[in-house]
Amino acid sequence: MTTMTDSDLEMLITQASALTESEMVTRALSRDVLLPHTGSTAVLITLDNGHDHAKPNVLGPRSLAALNAAVDAALLRDDVAAIAVTGKPFILAAGADLTGVPKITERSQGETIARIGHAVFDKLHSAPVPTFAFINGLALGGGLELALHCHYRTVSAAAAGIGLPECFLGMLPGWGGAYLLPNLIGPDAAVTVIIENPLNQNRMLTGPQAFALGVADALFDGADFLERSLDWAGQVVAGTLTVQRREIDRGEAWDAAVARGKEFVDQKVSGAAPGPYRALELISAARTAERADAFAAEDAALADLLVSPELRSTLYAFDLVQKRARRPAGAPEGALARPVTRVGIVGAGLMAGQLALLFVRQLQVPVIMSDLDTDRVQRGLGYVHAEIDSLLGRGRISADQAHRWKGLVSGTTSHQDFAGCDFVLEAVFEELETKKQVFAAIEQHVSDTCVLATNTSSLSVTAMAADLRHPERVLGFHFFNPVAVLPLLELVRGESTDDASVATALAVAKALRKNAVLVKDAPAFVVNRLLTRWIGEVSRAVDEGTPIAVADSALRSLGLPLPPFVLLQLVGPAIGLHVAETLQAAFGDRFTVSPNLKALVAAKRPGIYDWTSEGKPYVSEQTQQLFVTGDQPSTREEVRLRVLSALAEEIGLMLAEGVVAAPMDIDLCMILGAGWPFHLGGITPYLDREGISEKVVGRTFLPPGVASLA
Repeated sequence: MTTMTDSDLEMLITQASALTESEMVTRALSRDVLLPHTGSTAVLITLDNGHDHAKPNVLGPRSLAALNAAVDAALLRDDVAAIAVTGKPFILAAGADLTGVPKITERSQGETIARIGHAVFDKLHSAPVPTFAFINGLALGGGLELALHCHYRTVSAAAAGIGLPECFLGMLPGWGGAYLLPNLIGPDAAVTVIIENPLNQNRMLTGPQAFALGVADALFDGADFLERSLDWAGQVVAGTLTVQRREIDRGEAWDAAVARGKEFVDQKVSGAAPGPYRALELISAARTAERADAFAAEDAALADLLVSPELRSTLYAFDLVQKRARRPAGAPEGALARPVTRVGIVGAGLMAGQLALLFVRQLQVPVIMSDLDTDRVQRGLGYVHAEIDSLLGRGRISADQAHRWKGLVSGTTSHQDFAGCDFVLEAVFEELETKKQVFAAIEQHVSDTCVLATNTSSLSVTAMAADLRHPERVLGFHFFNPVAVLPLLELVRGESTDDASVATALAVAKALRKNAVLVKDAPAFVVNRLLTRWIGEVSRAVDEGTPIAVADSALRSLGLPLPPFVLLQLVGPAIGLHVAETLQAAFGDRFTVSPNLKALVAAKRPGIYDWTSEGKPYVSEQTQQLFVTGDQPSTREEVRLRVLSALAEEIGLMLAEGVVAAPMDIDLCMILGAGWPFHLGGITPYLDREGISEKVVGRTFLPPGVASLA
């Protein structure tokens, strides 16, 4: 990377600004402050976009230009002893402004963005006076990289949301982070921050964690964070305080850290997302690379990734989760949600217990659980109480909260005790007549406006409501297991469900911090319909003679969270068989009911796999003896194409049937309910770019440019 002149930088900023016409500009507000212990002047630059904390500072081209001008102005003065950068209350910066990324269509445009960040931030490193970053709150991506370029850093003990999340988004830290961080805190800790944390649900650091890792040199608590940071900076400038940093091992430990990162990335994305692999290459090179060469390599890597299909799919998925998930398509306009002050849960098994705990924690209203006998009810209550005690033991809640939550949940064996409930959710055995009987019994005791919701995963909501006096208040409220982790809720509208009930259910879903997707009352709705088709095609291949290992690994290149047979084992073969039979009855033989799956269920086997003491799956001799297979094996690639073609067919049919409003809702369901990765965009962007959509349904699912370059 050659030194960039100010005129070159200005030209690049002008070019990049054309990509972000709607940029929310973050100003760089400078003021002089007296630097304690020195009697000299420091320039304090505060990043502030003029909005409250709900809109964090971001760093687009115009924002970087403002920071560049502020730094230049400070450097031109001969009376300045130090330069410090901080942010508006609780926020330093949330990184680069991503709004312009969809407009990047050429690699050179991405390289321009990368070079601007490096050029502006590097002035803080090359400044002839000490530079400081006071991390007063959120510092993500480019925000943290800005701080890393400074000579010294302090962090607030109250700060949260510190990290480099780029690999989560399919990118990499391209403004210095991949070089500066490993050289500051060591390669192993850098792999944790750059690779592991983003790929583990985008985990962030707190202020104390950042300090413990060595990201910051000092940690201060309290409302006087800025004053204490300035005092500390004054001691550093005066020479009365020396900053000690850890010595970095540049031997075999560096290679070991990169190898650990590679193993982790392989496990998470199986080679399907290039971003974390490119980040590991940069971390590896950072051991010996010169600063300028390392930054040039970051420029090149970021430029490549910004025009990659995986990044476009990732940003599409991110936009779905951040925007569409919060405004469900098809939500009734003008309908008012009714208040929910008391909730009933029919059933006291494991799923019902998870649901009861969720309602108590998030709604904090009385929740009553019912079951057939007192023993089952007590077991259900015992589960909820034990989970509350666990939260208390881990310091997640106070003793007062634990006592209050336990007092909110109660049990009964009589449906009469549901009188007064505004929302009753059944979580009983997945059998239509059983659920109809439950609703018929409850309807005798609740008000005419009480919402009756079912957690069914595949049965008809309309059929459940058909014989009731008020079928208009019945709807599907399908959670995904584990309830506390997966954010999707399929909200199923039956043929008679009215707007007021849907509005109430949407309000409840929001209060539960779940993302509701409105779906039509069709067998297995969205997620289970697609997963069952996927597992069914893989099972069919095994039945025909394909080795289990070959069939189960056929989609590994997509980077899915679980192989199909591991997922089947997690769900349970009996449940998988029930859903497959339901869908075959509804849709015919494109849904396989595998004879070998029937044999597993009949033998009461937990799944296809047994597990070694090291946690490795294998097919036992007992399971092998159960299986009867043909003599027409398929290759791994043949199974992959077969499964993807089946998924494309099923999605096309679901859209034609109006199961959801748009392909985006299918992707949202697969991301939030099945954990399918962002780099696939859910599923439809991948099917589009592989050419499978056009081959199977005659068109792409998404318009050009929505999750692709063009």
